[in-house]
Amino acid sequence: MVVLRAGMCPGLEEDLIRDLRAADIKTVEDLVSSDIEELAQKCSASYKALFAIRRVLLAQHTAFPVSGADLYEELLSSTAILSTGNPSFDKLLDSGLYTGEITELSGGPGSGKSQVCFGVAVHISHQLKQSVIYIDTTGGLSAGRLLQMLQTETSDTEAQMEALQRIHVFRSFDIFSLLDCLHGLSGGGLQQASVGGGSVKAVIVDSVSAVISPLLGGKQNEGMSLMIQVAGVLKTMAKDFNIAALVTNHVTRSGGGGELQPGLGASWDHIPRTRVLLERLEEAGAAGRSSLRSATLIKSSRRPCFIKEQFDLQWWSRSREGTSGKRKRDETDS
Repeated sequence: MVVLRAGMCPGLEEDLIRDLRAADIKTVEDLVSSDIEELAQKCSASYKALFAIRRVLLAQHTAFPVSGADLYEELLSSTAILSTGNPSFDKLLDSGLYTGEITELSGGPGSGKSQVCFGVAVHISHQLKQSVIYIDTTGGLSAGRLLQMLQTETSDTEAQMEALQRIHVFRSFDIFSLLDCLHGLSGGGLQQASVGGGSVKAVIVDSVSAVISPLLGGKQNEGMSLMIQVAGVLKTMAKDFNIAALVTNHVTRSGGGGELQPGLGASWDHIPRTRVLLERLEEAGAAGRSSLRSATLIKSSRRPCFIKEQFDLQWWSRSREGTSGKRKRDETDS
C-alpha cells in the first residue's frame, strides 16, 4: 500500500490530502479504485482535477501486465547455466548452476562441501574464463589448494596465474563482516572485480551457516533478523547482477537421531532455489578415506526431488591434459 502524500503528483496538495483522508481515502489504491464523481462531491474538488491526479497515479504505480511469453523471453536472455566441471554433479543440477538463483550444498564434516566449492571456482575461472567471488567464513580456503587444482587443469603457468586472478577471495568470520562484504559487492565491488578479467558470474559463501548458526536458538531474535538480511542481499545480488550464488550449510538430524537435514531451520528453507545434500560413501575394501560422495537433490524447481548421483571429489583434481592425451590416443588406436 502506497500512502498518499502531498507533492506526489501535480495538484495533490495538503488541503486535498486532508479532504481525501476525511473521506477515508488514504492510499493510492483507495484513490484509483474509488468513484471519482462521488469523491469530487465529498472533497469539494473538481472532477477534472481528481481525474487528472488519478491518471498520473495510475501511470506511476500500476503494474503493467506481462505475458507468459515475455517472461520466458526475459528468462532466456538473463539466465546462464554455469557448469560445475563435474558431469555427474551437472546432471543432478540439470546442467549446472543457474544465474539469478541461490544453490545450497549441505553436509556434515568431511562430506566434501568445500572441495566442491574449490572445484567450481577453479572450473569457472579457468575453463569458463569468468570471475568468481569466494567468501571464506571458516579459514578453510588456501591459494595453494587452488593452485594445485589448477595445475591439474593446465601446465601453462601463465594460464594458472590468470585463473587465480579471476578468483577474488574475501574472509568474513562473523555475520557483520559478511553483511558488510555483501553490501560492498552489491554497491560496486562486483564491477571492480570484473575489471581486467571476465565478468563476475558466481559468488560462493563457504560457509553461510558458520557465521549464522551461533546466533540462532533461544531468544536471540537478532540472529534471525541478520540471517534474513544475508538471504535478502544474496537473492538481490543474484537477480540484479545475473550471477549464480553457491552457499554451504551444515546438517542436523531430525527427531533426535533421524535423517540428515540442512541446518538453519525453517526460516532459511525457502531461501535456496536448489538444495543438495552431500554424504560420504565408503568403498568396500578401500584403504583410507574414500573420495566417493553421494549427492541427493532435496529441493529443486526443475527436477524431481530425492534423485541421487554419485561422484568422485578427485574429479576436480585429475589431470585434464592427461585425460585429453589418453582420449586422443584411444581415438588413434581405434
